[in-house]
Amino acid sequence: MNAAVMDAFGGPAVLTFRSVREPEPGPGDVLVEVRAVSVNRTLDCAVRAGRYHVRPPLPHVLGNDPAGIVAAVGRDVANVAVGERVTVRGQLGPCGRCAACLGRKPTECSSVGILGVTVWGGYADYVSVPARNVNAIPARVSIADACVINRHHSAAFHFLQGLAQLQGGEWVLVMGAAGALGSALVQVAKLTGATVIAAAGTDERVASCLANGADFGVNYRARDLAAEVLRITDGRGVDVVAENIGDPVLWKGAFFSLARDGRLVTGGAHGGGIVEIDVSRLYAYRLRILGGTSGGPEYAERARKAAEAGQIHAIIGRVLPLAEAAEAHRIAEAQEVIGKVILAPKDDPRRE
Repeated sequence: MNAAVMDAFGGPAVLTFRSVREPEPGPGDVLVEVRAVSVNRTLDCAVRAGRYHVRPPLPHVLGNDPAGIVAAVGRDVANVAVGERVTVRGQLGPCGRCAACLGRKPTECSSVGILGVTVWGGYADYVSVPARNVNAIPARVSIADACVINRHHSAAFHFLQGLAQLQGGEWVLVMGAAGALGSALVQVAKLTGATVIAAAGTDERVASCLANGADFGVNYRARDLAAEVLRITDGRGVDVVAENIGDPVLWKGAFFSLARDGRLVTGGAHGGGIVEIDVSRLYAYRLRILGGTSGGPEYAERARKAAEAGQIHAIIGRVLPLAEAAEAHRIAEAQEVIGKVILAPKDDPRRE
């Protein structure tokens, strides 16, 4: 099969398109013919550059969130059928069967890992994954949309409804609101009944957030973010900040936008990740800072149901052939598009 392979850590040019051995599904696994896989700035670009805290052995194939069609199933797989359209959950394990799992030490399970980081991922024609990690794609949802919704919208449900316990009628500030996760956060916040202020780095990106359902927009590169948020909320501030940048300048504006008893939930560090925290304000305003990742299967299920009902959708900026993985990384890192960059080994997955 063909794959985009990295043989070294570095810039996008380290990705080469070539033939590699096709995987075979083991007992309990399924072989997925990949039709779409997204480009993530952390689990793809940062891993490729060697900036992620896990450095996989080389050569390596990236790709945390492939979606496609089941091509084969391994022994003992009874709940997944060949030909089924599926998404893949990138958080692997625990298996629930080994000595570590049976001894109630699931973190020591050898199956625990991250697809595309600790094991070869979906930048390939095929990927073999545990059957428990795949879920059927709703009939009305394209494979491309499902790829994005499975990862980013499930994370948005986890951040807002799980960690921040967002309630209808509350105010939310979404940072980086024109990106894949940011746009998902806007949609989930609106679905929950919140009033949304979308913050992004250009007027064009702010306009895209308003088109995506946000109630207000702020260009945080041109305006004083906290001052704008306080103006919009009549001096009160927001109940929840959804932050996925970790930029030391932008963090301050986001943090000072919180009202008393506010919650800041963070799940990204594209802006560097090292920030200052005003501890006096933290305790005086009774604020909470919550960190999280994509969440468990229950949040992916919420995302699937919302997509099936037409309540959420993916925003896809570009679809490129898998052979152009290096260019896709360059575009994603330069933020040249609004929405997600998708790699497609075959036809355009937006039509599948």
